[in-house]
Amino acid sequence: MTILLFLILSPIGIIFIVNKLILCFRCNSKVFLAGKTALITGGTAGIGFEIAIGLASKGCRVIIADFVDTSKAVQEIIKKTHNPDVIGKPLDLASFQSVRNFVKDIYLTEDKLNIVINNAGTAYLDSSYTEDGLHRTMQVNHFGHFLMTYLLIDLLKKSAPSRIIFTSSILAYFVSARFMYEFNPKKTICQGNLFKIYPTTKLYAAAISKTFAKKLEGTGITCNAYNPGGTRTQIFFKQFRNIWDIFPTVLGFFVWTYGKTPEESAQTPIYLAQADEIESVTGKFFTEGRTFLAPIPTTNVKFCDKLWEKSIIYSKLADNEITI
Repeated sequence: MTILLFLILSPIGIIFIVNKLILCFRCNSKVFLAGKTALITGGTAGIGFEIAIGLASKGCRVIIADFVDTSKAVQEIIKKTHNPDVIGKPLDLASFQSVRNFVKDIYLTEDKLNIVINNAGTAYLDSSYTEDGLHRTMQVNHFGHFLMTYLLIDLLKKSAPSRIIFTSSILAYFVSARFMYEFNPKKTICQGNLFKIYPTTKLYAAAISKTFAKKLEGTGITCNAYNPGGTRTQIFFKQFRNIWDIFPTVLGFFVWTYGKTPEESAQTPIYLAQADEIESVTGKFFTEGRTFLAPIPTTNVKFCDKLWEKSIIYSKLADNEITI
């Protein structure tokens, strides 16, 4: 059993080692971002917090949106970067009403928005549902971000050139067809295998990014997705630890031994947010600062169109709001 487990998990170890020691990307773009405004969801911790520091250090106005108190994170970012133009706003992606309130506030308080980084993520592996009747992981990771981004398009157009960035995952490559084509978040889509929900949402991030890119051609808005790589963040131990006692323990060893730090994993989204050479690049999937083969389902037009259609329905966009 021990030998079999080693053989199964050794490729994971190799991936993490290569990811950490060989492929780890560093953003060297010198572009100054004064006059630009960036919005980062989940910006109080982990990768999102490091993205906020990276952009604020370049003179960017940074808005961090989170469902927890943002005041401590804002103060720390300002202290580290000496950029006073950092603010926090409440946003609960598990509530469409909260998303709408947040978007309304953005339109009332911001005259421009140049960068949107859909970073926040969760991994509720139980049958946890939101007030909107959707599985919590599905709504936070996909439908909440979809609704927010869609409703912010007018401001992004007004502020063009603008960039939208979705956070995917290497797990997006391992979603089976049974889960890929299940678009009913009102039930536990992975009945008996809840661990599949999180990878499915990350596949959706890559697919919806490509569709946004296609629909926004000619508007001055680009949209790309990226894989941050195995990262030492709390999401793994907070929610993944409740399934398969042995699996989180062994995988956790690789993550915490060879996984990247949040600061290292933030380099690709920082690059996507500022680099001149990709100003016109859109509809691509990035890993370690380079375009990379996207998960195969994202090349399936029927799949992407169906996901877009269902995203509009389940995020409860009104007919008069559907403009793209």
